[in-house]
Amino acid sequence: MAKFRYRMQNILDIKMKLETQAQNAYGVANKKYLEEQAVLTELMIRRNEYEKTLKEKMMGSIDVKSVCTARNDLNTMKTLVRRQMVEVHKAELALEKAREELQKIMVERKTHEKLREKALNEFLAEEHAKESKEIDELVSYTFNSK
Repeated sequence: MAKFRYRMQNILDIKMKLETQAQNAYGVANKKYLEEQAVLTELMIRRNEYEKTLKEKMMGSIDVKSVCTARNDLNTMKTLVRRQMVEVHKAELALEKAREELQKIMVERKTHEKLREKALNEFLAEEHAKESKEIDELVSYTFNSK
């Protein structure tokens, strides 16, 4: 029996490598997104602490200097939270882009795998036909020689 050789195997191999690279890129983008999300959560917790501190300083006897400092600290934290939200959004967009790219490459790879499978089935059918023909010839030769 002849050996099956898919003539576009090198293209399929390249598609598999591209898919691996896209999976790695998606993993990196996902890690970056999760890190940015964690930083945002941490900043929001700190902002809440600054809000509590400002409320405490507004109660009872008021020290104007400490209240102004607390208010400035809170405004700074609000600015940091807004900036971090922008960073989270950028990371989310990069993650979505990497996911779409991975999905596109996976579709291409699957298409080539289906083409390979179809070629293999055709090859097996041809081999089976050849084998049947050889058996028929052998049987007819044996029958005719008697």
